[in-house]
Amino acid sequence: MASDAASTRRFMADTGEPRGWVSPRTDLVTALLGIWFGVGLMIDAWAHSNLTELETFFTPWHAVFYSGFAVVSGWIIWQVWRNVRAGRQGPAAVPTGYLAGLVAIPAFAAFGLADMMWHTVLGIETTIDIFFSPSHLGLVVTMMLIITTPLRSAWSSPDVGARPSLCRLLPALLGLAFATTLVSLFLSYGDALQYRPQAIVQALSMAQDSGAAPRGAGPRPVALGADRVAVAMVVTNVVMLSPVLLLMRRWLLPFGSVTVMYTIMALMPGAQTAFRNLPILLSFVAAGVVSDLLIRRLRPSGERRAAYWAFAGLSAFVTWSLYIGIASATGGGLPAVPELWTGAPVVAALIGLALGALFLPNAAAAEPVAPGAGRA
Repeated sequence: MASDAASTRRFMADTGEPRGWVSPRTDLVTALLGIWFGVGLMIDAWAHSNLTELETFFTPWHAVFYSGFAVVSGWIIWQVWRNVRAGRQGPAAVPTGYLAGLVAIPAFAAFGLADMMWHTVLGIETTIDIFFSPSHLGLVVTMMLIITTPLRSAWSSPDVGARPSLCRLLPALLGLAFATTLVSLFLSYGDALQYRPQAIVQALSMAQDSGAAPRGAGPRPVALGADRVAVAMVVTNVVMLSPVLLLMRRWLLPFGSVTVMYTIMALMPGAQTAFRNLPILLSFVAAGVVSDLLIRRLRPSGERRAAYWAFAGLSAFVTWSLYIGIASATGGGLPAVPELWTGAPVVAALIGLALGALFLPNAAAAEPVAPGAGRA
């Protein structure tokens, strides 16, 4: 036992070498295996939302989900083991960006075991309580750390640069987009992408009341659900725009970045609704294309605060204008309350502007160029 403890201490001891980076291809494989992991969760979310009887923890969709965890975890561990075989030990053996994911692997396994025991004792959750289960919250936090490994790897990688290509940035985009789907899943009760066009139009329309309202009674009531749709639009606006603003602080995003991210972000509510609200999901894909055009025109970055703020406001305005416009075109016409359907995109734009100011209160100074870098 004493020799085993001594061996463990020697293995964990840092050999002192600076931590290196994996290759872009390795990050891409990590991101692709993370897709397996993320899609497995989407299938599980579909089952919980659309199947009425879930009586056991051992299901086909759980098999897809946990097998995704196994393959991406095995891949991350392999990257560390390769460095150990080369003589590195402790943190020096872990590639830059991979440490948090490595630590999250045993934590995820522990929460998975706790989730199995929870379901065995208390049964399978079928309502909103599923989003507040302690074991589920532990799983989603550790899963986020695992699938965002390519983002952390690329964040400080010396070969990425300030203006990366879409191909080079793709692993980071995939990791962050799938992480955002986890947030949207656990905020499903405030997800505006889950509404059908007809429900949106109805919610934002004035209640049809033939009788005259009593004098001094205040405004006429709006249809049931208008407040819920309005809150969902605010929550979804923050959830979907924030990751984009985070990336824009670090890089000038290549064309197609937001389209890729918004397309992936729409998959989770699509799975939960069995894609019965396809026009609304496609409105966000269209919003991603327009946002990419705005980036090309405005060139927002950490050094260009005004352009950054302008993008934050305009992107949110366009996104929710498309949301209401497509809902109206496919759901029976414009809502009957002009203040709601004209003002909602403006509110979204103001929230986007506020997010821009929070993410970038002051313009970032350009990084100094090392002597001789130009010649190199």
